[in-house]
Amino acid sequence: MSKGLGIIQQKVLLLLQAGLALGLTPSPKAHFYILKELAKEWKEINRQSLRQAIKSLYESKMVDMKYDKKKDAVTIILTNEGKKKALTYDILNMKIKKPKVWDGKWRIALFDIPETHRKERDILRWRLKNLGFFEYQKSVFVHPYDCKDEIEYIIEFDNIRKFVRFVVADSLDNELHLKDYFDLR
Repeated sequence: MSKGLGIIQQKVLLLLQAGLALGLTPSPKAHFYILKELAKEWKEINRQSLRQAIKSLYESKMVDMKYDKKKDAVTIILTNEGKKKALTYDILNMKIKKPKVWDGKWRIALFDIPETHRKERDILRWRLKNLGFFEYQKSVFVHPYDCKDEIEYIIEFDNIRKFVRFVVADSLDNELHLKDYFDLR
């Protein structure tokens, strides 16, 4: 995961990329889904933080701005560099890198997300499984490789920090089963 961009800047890049996906998607059902998700994400971003993030993205040449005097409007466009960076933060296709040698530590994501946030809980569970985590218990997932940045990004992106904990452990009581599961022998 690349360092240097704040979570709001990352969201702006992803939202702009989603707008591009909207233009390339012929399916009305997909349009509806993308629009619904875009609206939800835009609402969660503080306006002042958004302005600062866009200014910073512009200064770092991730976005370009086109001003239309007739409409008194500004259009924000992803540059090629911005498109590359947005792909770095593509949460749906995120992968955990497998090192050449395992460091012998277990990464454990634990969460206690209330029923009032069931959707977020289900999405987190899906994201962890999609990243290759082993479901140790219903709300405890284990992975052998360094993934702190990925977990940090997910909990910030989904706004669930207060419900999620991340632990690095030297051993687990049934790690032989986990070593087999992750082919670590």
